[in-house]
Amino acid sequence: MESTEVESDILRRVRTLLRELDGHHPACQRDRGMLRWTLHKKIDQNPSNSSILVRILVKELERAERSDYRHYIIPLLHTLMYTLIKAPCTSDELCSRVYDFCKKLLTLPKPFCTIGLDYAVRLKMEKTAPGMLYQRMVISEQSLKSDPYPYQEKIFIFADPELLSEAICNALVTDTQAARLSQSPRACMCYVIIHAMQAALGEGCDLSGLRMSLQDMSMSEVEHWFQQVVAAVECAGSEASVDRGQHVERLEKIYCALLGSLPPGDAPLGRLQGIPLPNPNISFHLWKEDDQLWKELVLFIRPLSQSCEPDRLSQDLDNFEIQDIISECECCEQTRFSVLSTDSGIERDLPLAAEEPFAPCSADTEQSRLQRKGGIKKKPSPLESMAFLQTGCNGPGAKPAAKAQKRTGVPAKPPAPLQRLHTARVVLLGDDRVLGRLAQAYHSLRKRETRRVFLTPRLNLQFYYIPVVTGQSSVPTAVTHDAASPEELCEVAGYLGRADPWYESNINTLCHMIPKLATMPSSPSKHLVTDLFITDVIAYYVRMGAQPVCFQVYTVKVFFNDPALEPAEDVFLTELCAQVQDSISHRELNLTKKKTTLEGPGIDLAVTYKKVVVSDRAKEVSASLRSTGLVMKAIPADEAEDLLCLNVNITEIIKINNLSGRSFSAVANRLKTRDIKIRSTEQRPFTVCLDKDSRRTYRNVISVEVSPCLEPSYCLQKTRTMKSSVHEAEDVGLVKYMPKSLLLPINTFAGVIQ
Repeated sequence: MESTEVESDILRRVRTLLRELDGHHPACQRDRGMLRWTLHKKIDQNPSNSSILVRILVKELERAERSDYRHYIIPLLHTLMYTLIKAPCTSDELCSRVYDFCKKLLTLPKPFCTIGLDYAVRLKMEKTAPGMLYQRMVISEQSLKSDPYPYQEKIFIFADPELLSEAICNALVTDTQAARLSQSPRACMCYVIIHAMQAALGEGCDLSGLRMSLQDMSMSEVEHWFQQVVAAVECAGSEASVDRGQHVERLEKIYCALLGSLPPGDAPLGRLQGIPLPNPNISFHLWKEDDQLWKELVLFIRPLSQSCEPDRLSQDLDNFEIQDIISECECCEQTRFSVLSTDSGIERDLPLAAEEPFAPCSADTEQSRLQRKGGIKKKPSPLESMAFLQTGCNGPGAKPAAKAQKRTGVPAKPPAPLQRLHTARVVLLGDDRVLGRLAQAYHSLRKRETRRVFLTPRLNLQFYYIPVVTGQSSVPTAVTHDAASPEELCEVAGYLGRADPWYESNINTLCHMIPKLATMPSSPSKHLVTDLFITDVIAYYVRMGAQPVCFQVYTVKVFFNDPALEPAEDVFLTELCAQVQDSISHRELNLTKKKTTLEGPGIDLAVTYKKVVVSDRAKEVSASLRSTGLVMKAIPADEAEDLLCLNVNITEIIKINNLSGRSFSAVANRLKTRDIKIRSTEQRPFTVCLDKDSRRTYRNVISVEVSPCLEPSYCLQKTRTMKSSVHEAEDVGLVKYMPKSLLLPINTFAGVIQ
């Protein structure tokens, strides 16, 4: 195909992609959501055309900016950056044009300025050190050991087995296992070396000869040259005084040393070749235990096969099994009020059994026994602990192993601040019910971290959501309709799709596509589509979706009609549904019939809530009414509405007296609030269901209290502050600067576009 024909074909595909953003879906509905994927796959088949796609995307970006088509900008920019990362070689002129455009976005409101700044910083490094973005992505996703760039990432896919069919779960398990086993550390190191050489040297790089040289090397030699290339690229990207020419000279020396006396390869020079971008490290988990998410995150930070720095969590994790890790963490979470010590502070008084198990016995050891150890160990102050919770890296780190230094008289060095070297990207598959479970798990995780900090300073936690509706769930929904529609079960996905058109185009289309692909009969074409499409879309989502949409988590306190039962506390994310409970005893049934005849169906409720007004002042309102049920929705129907507000719909029963007799009518009573209390005045119970999940149903309820869920660390520090402050109602000290509400962030491509 001629160059002009290739360019016109790519331009046609890009324009089709933009028309889909305007709501003009392709004539073939099965192509919906696959336009971006097919465009990138076409470039992967012929990588030399990546520069053509970059030029077209830059022109379309500039045209969208001139014509004020802002809803085009972020999708085009993500497509452009993904092409640049995978491109074998990009000219300095093209990088400069994209960099200049990203700087223009800094004058626009969020999220344009946020994304523009992020990409401008990356492009500045890519201009100086070509191939840096590809290199960092492969190193972190494959957890390759590298001192200049020690970051690691992992994708955790969580699916509720009671919400998804067995065929979908099996298909996803097969695909993730195949993606994980397809790439070896040696192959990924070779990819990084070859890509860095081609990105810097361009058409002068002999790829065939380079591959032959690396193929004949041992693993240790490949790792040596990998470290050399990584150090050279990272050095060029971090040093302001290094320009592109100096970086090319450094890589040329490594390139010549790699080839050595090897004869030139068979492939002619001057032809760019594509280097595969390996699939990220993906693990699939069936969510069967409530604390399973926390356990997996702990194991990601502290694998059993590795030895890490000592701290209070564990002395030596190499000798522990997973049950020991979890149990010790839970023991550390218990509050310690006081400890009575019988230690005199002098080492000669210690029994022999208190000695370290593997300490060598020598004259130096005996002499060190005569030295006095510190008798009092200072406990971190509350301010230090809370700052540790919020920043995750500036507080007191792991307990330093300074025992040997003290014995030799060397003062102990302060512990180095912890860094978030690990990124866990948690992908949720399912409908709103799985997000309700996520809200529960996230709230539990934050409470654990408040009692005992472990994950916060070490882990960057990101959440992603892919809606999947099968219609074959073993858990019935709590929707009052006979059959819940996908829109009712996927309100969060619907909101994200309205707020971010690129999320709607690439992710919401998977709602029905994943079940269809999972149930396709076995064939070569089916294997090709599922193995590439689903895995690639998930990888693209977690790589490019970095803008969070924060949803308010609500706490609910449930009171039962049995005084002996303690009130239950729970959280929900999307919906609370309350309905009149059927009478059980014969006496209650007769009373209910009489009451229904006189007053109408339903029960008498006392409702107290704080009305949401424009001035944001608290205005408490009380009302008494008769109702058959109510629904509290936390997800607004319009993205322009307040996301931190509850929309309460109460079905009120109105009694009408006329000439023909007494009749009743149901009226929808709507109100907006953040705090609400509902009580059955006649002590008749009702049922409460959270997040449309019948597994989370409370029966025999007479009263509920709903309010925004507070951040556990805020509650702890608030309690400590109130003990020493007379201004109990005000936030003073550190509390003023801490997040008050618990928000669940779900990443999308653009966040909320205003």
